Amino acid sequence: MAAQVSERFALLKEVWGFLKVRKKWWLAPLFMFLILMGIVLIFAEGSAIAPFIYAIF
Repeated sequence: MAAQVSERFALLKEVWGFLKVRKKWWLAPLFMFLILMGIVLIFAEGSAIAPFIYAIF
């Protein structure tokens, strides 16, 4: 179980390392927005607001 969680956060750790080393801080809001939209789409998939969210895209 713990291995699965660390594997899921491995990508986030790599992105954070990239931002830190390359000093590309302007990409941070973009990544945060993409993660937030992904979470919204996952949780809204089976709800009553799904037609409204899919209409946006």
